Formats: sequence, structure tokens, C-alpha cells
Amino acid sequence: MSLANLERRGTDRLRSVLAPLGVAAAAGAVFAFVGAVDPNQPGHYPTCPFLWVTGWYCPGCGTLRTIHALAHLDPVAALGLNPLAVVMLPFLLFWWGRWLVRAWQGRPRRATLAHPGWVWAFLGVVLVYWVVRNLPFGAFLAP
Repeated sequence: MSLANLERRGTDRLRSVLAPLGVAAAAGAVFAFVGAVDPNQPGHYPTCPFLWVTGWYCPGCGTLRTIHALAHLDPVAALGLNPLAVVMLPFLLFWWGRWLVRAWQGRPRRATLAHPGWVWAFLGVVLVYWVVRNLPFGAFLAP
């Protein structure tokens, strides 16, 4: 293999990982910002529109405070604010890592993120979580 081919292959690899690295940089920036700007202090972030309109918690309610707690190395508080968000982090990291490895290896992106059965199962979990956290017996899931 010639030097030009090796250089082109290296450039192609770097170009192919730009998207996953860009997503990681954006997620890191959000993590750093929310870690620095406390969502527990009023006036820093808008109220959840679903909570404001309905008075019910959405599946994402408490996620900013969860990120803030994780940024301050307090996983117990994070679990108390939005356990679904905390439980989903390892799965998101796995999918991001798989994307990065596939991009680095030059393998084509998959047409779907996951098998449709897993996507439907996840949506079912989110819907059940959404309903249960707004019922009296699910108050422990409220932020």
C-alpha cells in the first residue's frame, strides 16, 4: 500500500468519526454547562412546558437536575430525580460507542438505531414510566 493510500485512508477515518465526536463534544458541553449552572436555582432554565400546562410530570422532568447531580458525582440524588434518565445512560453510551467504532472501522451506518422490537419496548417503558410517575403509588418516581 502506498503512502498516499495510507494518508487518504487515515483522512477518511478521521472524517468518518467527526459526527460521533461532534455528538460527544455537544453532550460534554451540555454536561459541563448544566453542571456549572444549577437548575435548582430559579430563573436559570425554563419550566417544563408539559408540567406548566398540565401539572403532570413528563418522562424528562428532573433530567436537568439529574445531569447536575451526576456532574457533582451524586448518583443517589440523580436516581431520585429521574431514574429512567440514569438507567438509560449506559445504553446511550453503548450505542454511541458502537457508532464510533463502526465509523472508525469504515463500516456503513446501519439504517436503524436498534431492532424495531427494542425501540418499541423502549417506547413502552417510557409511556409506562410517564403514567406511573403521575399516579399516587408512583410518587417515588416524581422529581
